[in-house]
Amino acid sequence: MEQYLKETSLLNFSAENIQQLIRDRQWENIDEYNRIKKIYNFVRDEILFGYNIDDHIPASKVLSDGYGQCNTKGTLFMALLRGVHIPCRMHGFTIDKKLQKGAMTGLVYKNAPKNILHSWVEVYLDGIWYELEAFILDKKYLSQLQRINSICSGAFCGYGVAVKDFHNPVIDFDRNDTYIQSEGINHDFGIYDCPDELLKDHNQELSVLKGFLYRNLGRHLMNNNIRKIRNAE
Repeated sequence: MEQYLKETSLLNFSAENIQQLIRDRQWENIDEYNRIKKIYNFVRDEILFGYNIDDHIPASKVLSDGYGQCNTKGTLFMALLRGVHIPCRMHGFTIDKKLQKGAMTGLVYKNAPKNILHSWVEVYLDGIWYELEAFILDKKYLSQLQRINSICSGAFCGYGVAVKDFHNPVIDFDRNDTYIQSEGINHDFGIYDCPDELLKDHNQELSVLKGFLYRNLGRHLMNNNIRKIRNAE
């Protein structure tokens, strides 16, 4: 298990803001199951769904941003887990961009690559590896999507969601796997010890120009759109 507890450049759990959070929440003073559950709920709901400047930012930056998507929220989740001695690893994939439609709109969606780098976190507890993905979307955002699309039943794909049962997705951890985008997966890269290694092997395919436009315009438009959905009356 030693390799699943190591600190890395991205999993920088020694950073002061991460250590302060661990102290404030007293996560080290509770049993392993509740440690995982409370950290999972924190990352899911208190770190809002949104798009950071890049996948390659460390956990401390994701925490200070206060928002993230699959890869960046996964980095923070792993750093917090390892910071309280919970073994974890990352599973890499690509997802079809159509599950982002609605969160991405207009030219941003049109110019996005068809295959988007994706990941979830696998956590070790009592001899079992659990696949945890549903921390990506905060509950308020997901609840608003369900309200806006109240007539939808069964499967749903869009706005960052790809699940078999839109109104009853498995998003709470209780010694079980959780998923929110798994139905959009189209390629499996396998398991990595840490996000640093995944991102060494696989990067989002964007030209220099498209990367610049994403960082400086596209992600801000997407974040504004997500905020409007989350805060809709």
